[in-house]
Amino acid sequence: MDLRAFQHRIATTYGAKDSARGVAGTFMYFTEEVGELAEALREPDDHDLPGEFADCLAWLTSLAHLAGVDLAEATEAKYGGGCTRCGHTPCACDTKP
Repeated sequence: MDLRAFQHRIATTYGAKDSARGVAGTFMYFTEEVGELAEALREPDDHDLPGEFADCLAWLTSLAHLAGVDLAEATEAKYGGGCTRCGHTPCACDTKP
């Protein structure tokens, strides 16, 4: 499934609940999932690491939908040309971009 299809799936499945919860409430769930991902990265044998990545992506996608952002379009616009600083792929910057 590509990013646009995933965003549509998340909006179709959870959009009504996300809208009722609002951006602030949905953001709180997203930050909670980021915390769970951090814990899973520290102790991958004790957690569902792929599942935590998927949860973070799903909540981020929900936020994008609520904010009216097409993630596929936004990522192509920002990262489609390579590094956002030097424009190369792979990045040729001396420090992080």
